[in-house]
Amino acid sequence: MRHDPHIAVAIDQGVMSITLDRAAKKNAITDAMYGAIADALDHAATDPAIRAVLLRGAGADFCAGNDISMFAASANGTEDIATSNVGPFLRALSTFPKALVAAVTGRAIGIGVTMLLHCDLVYVAEDAELATPFIDLGLVPEAASALLVPARIGHVRAFALFVLGERLSGRRAAELGIANAALPADQVADAALAAARAVALKPASAIAATKWLMRDAGAIEAALSADRDAFIRQLATPEAAAAFAAFAARKAPPA
Repeated sequence: MRHDPHIAVAIDQGVMSITLDRAAKKNAITDAMYGAIADALDHAATDPAIRAVLLRGAGADFCAGNDISMFAASANGTEDIATSNVGPFLRALSTFPKALVAAVTGRAIGIGVTMLLHCDLVYVAEDAELATPFIDLGLVPEAASALLVPARIGHVRAFALFVLGERLSGRRAAELGIANAALPADQVADAALAAARAVALKPASAIAATKWLMRDAGAIEAALSADRDAFIRQLATPEAAAAFAAFAARKAPPA
């Protein structure tokens, strides 16, 4: 497995914990982090001793989304997102045959929300904040979320989430079926870990077969392909360039 200092991987009692460990940047994911997560998931998929995977973030936030510098570099032509680690990450996430459990506190933005759609159990803090601001960056939703979010919560709610930029509290995310339960923030990690350990004790082949039956793998694969093509096209638009320039200006230190 590739290793990255911002991804912590531990295995205990049949559960692999993958922790986004970049708290100073609210666990925004870099290309190297995507690669390390993909490798960890690929390893877990084939190791019979690992029966479930728990995804969580270090510090107050789960994940503030993709590191924006990666999008900006692709938009200005200095990097090619098509050859980045995003594709392997999404493949590993969307095809993972074992139970995926998520513990979400604080902010979950962009991929921090859309990765939850590929998880089997999600525990979220009541005061967590979920948002998918792809449109505001001149982009389109990724991780097959344009397929999966409407299927989960309905078209009109999904459109408001994507296009109007409406934000969901953890409590509302649970009400809509994006999460299993909304809990006080200090209880989320323990609840998610307990669920992952409970899953790890159950017959692995039956879980894998049930997960396969519950998901339309072909539709998800097709949606991921369509996402990728549309996302790459949008990265080349003046709208995206303007959005990234505005973001960089807000982040620039004062003169």
